[in-house]
Amino acid sequence: MKNKLFYLTGFLSLLLFVLGCKKDTYTLGDLTAPSNLVINAVVVGQDATNPNGDGSGDVKITVSADNALSYKVDYDANSNPPDLVYLPSGSDTHKYSTLGTNTYRITLVAYGKGGTSSTITKEVTVKFSYTPAGSVITNLTGGTSKTWRIDKDVVGHFGVGPWSNTSSTPEWYAAQPNEKAACCNCFYTARFKFTQVSATSFTLQTITPDGAFTKTGALAGGLPGIPGSGGEACYPYAGGTTSFSFLPSTIRPANSVISLDGTSTFIGYGAVLKNYEIMSLTANTMYLRVQGTETGNAWYMKLITP
Repeated sequence: MKNKLFYLTGFLSLLLFVLGCKKDTYTLGDLTAPSNLVINAVVVGQDATNPNGDGSGDVKITVSADNALSYKVDYDANSNPPDLVYLPSGSDTHKYSTLGTNTYRITLVAYGKGGTSSTITKEVTVKFSYTPAGSVITNLTGGTSKTWRIDKDVVGHFGVGPWSNTSSTPEWYAAQPNEKAACCNCFYTARFKFTQVSATSFTLQTITPDGAFTKTGALAGGLPGIPGSGGEACYPYAGGTTSFSFLPSTIRPANSVISLDGTSTFIGYGAVLKNYEIMSLTANTMYLRVQGTETGNAWYMKLITP
C-alpha cells in the first residue's frame, strides 16, 4: 500500500510539472526593412555666389528613415575599399579635403529589425581650398627656391613611432648621428629643392646623386626604377620633379601638410604615401612626419638647409 501511494504521489507530481510547463512562443514581429530613406547634405557656406561652399570642405549630413534602428554611412562611395561607419546620432559634419571642386557619392545603409537593411546614395559637390600660414611658404621656399637635406649630425634625424593622434615623437626608434652612412649614404647626399612658381603653384625636385633610400618597389610607392624586392638600401633612381600642394593635417588640424603629386618624388625616405606633415618649420630647420611603409608606423625626418 505504501508503494502504491508512493508511485501515485510521484505520478501526480510529474503530471503537475508537465502541465505547469508551457511552451514559450517567440515572434520577431514585423520584419519590414527601413523605408523612406533620406540623406540631407548641406554644404557649409553654399549660396548663389558659392554654389559648392565656402572652400572649407565641410558638409552637414543628416539621415533619416522609417523603421530604422541604426545607420551606417560611407562619405565617398567612389573610394576603394568602401568605408562604412556608424552614425549613432543620425547627423555629422564631414570634411572633404581633396583640393578643388569634387563630387562625392554618399551611401546610407539603414538597418531595421532582424538585420533587415535598405540603401540609398546621394551625390554632393564640394569645394575645398587651403592656404597655409604665410610663414610656411616663406620658410620652405624662401619665396623662390630653397634646397634641403637630411640633418645627419643630430640624434633622431630619422625615427619611427606610432601613426596616431596621441603621439608625435619617434618613440620606437631614433637614429644616431650618421647612423645610415655605412649602409645607405644616399640618405645623406640627396637634396630636395622646393620652388614657389606662383602664389598657388609649387614644385619639388628630388635630387639623388647616389640613388634613393627606400625598401622594395611596392613600399617605395611606385618610384621609377626601384626593384620589386629588397631590404632597406640605396637603389638607383634618376630623381624627378613634381608639383605639390598644401593640406591641413588630418591628425593635427593646426599643422600643414606637404602633399606631393605623382609617384616620382619623395622627401628623405621613399615611402608609399606622399603626404608629409610639417611638425615644425623655420628658415633653416624642418621636422616632418609621414605615414610609414608598414601599417601603423610613422617616419620622422629632420632636415636643414645646406
